[in-house]
Amino acid sequence: MKVILFGATGMVGQGVLRECLRDSGVESVLVVGRSAVGVSHPKLREVVRTDLMDLGGLEGELSGYDACFFCLGVSSAGMKEDAYRKVTYDLTLEVARSLGRWNPGLTFCYVSGQGTDGSGQGRVMWARVKGETENALLALDGVEAYMFRPGLIQPLHGIRSKTRVYRVMYALTGPLLPVLRKLAPRRITTTEQVGLAMIAVARDGAAERVLETDGINRAAAAAA
Repeated sequence: MKVILFGATGMVGQGVLRECLRDSGVESVLVVGRSAVGVSHPKLREVVRTDLMDLGGLEGELSGYDACFFCLGVSSAGMKEDAYRKVTYDLTLEVARSLGRWNPGLTFCYVSGQGTDGSGQGRVMWARVKGETENALLALDGVEAYMFRPGLIQPLHGIRSKTRVYRVMYALTGPLLPVLRKLAPRRITTTEQVGLAMIAVARDGAAERVLETDGINRAAAAAA
């Protein structure tokens, strides 16, 4: 299986990249991002692109792949809806449409989030925009799309969030997370489990097109 990964420098993307590089069934990984990931591996290649909305001229580089793991995203804190929509809905759909044209039948795994509004009509801005993004992806022709809605994610293997408020939160709650995972396994996942689940879904599909935290953890357990 050949994989394209967007958002490899973020917390979730780092975990997904780690599992892809460790999985013998993943033949190659192409990371597309605004900056290099700083990782060297025989099956890893990178395309650095300042403007990810413009993939012009990259059809040759981005063809011949089986799956795209789209882990790119931003916090909505302090953002106007138009700006958030541009980097959430517009960017995601532009990438998915392009990859779908160049890789018919591509599996597209999109990291959304717990609390996403599937109706696309709610009052909470980020949840509504994420819901609209999910619905548009699920309606795309030529793409087999799966939505990943993790709740609380425990970073493992030295992975850290790029967002300061999340780093502080994880520093404060880190010692409690293993306990919380045992008490509430349906609400907490890990960067490792998200990566394993994406690989499993890309390889074997899933009964559900929208995977909440418990679905992610089940897929990860099946893969392991």
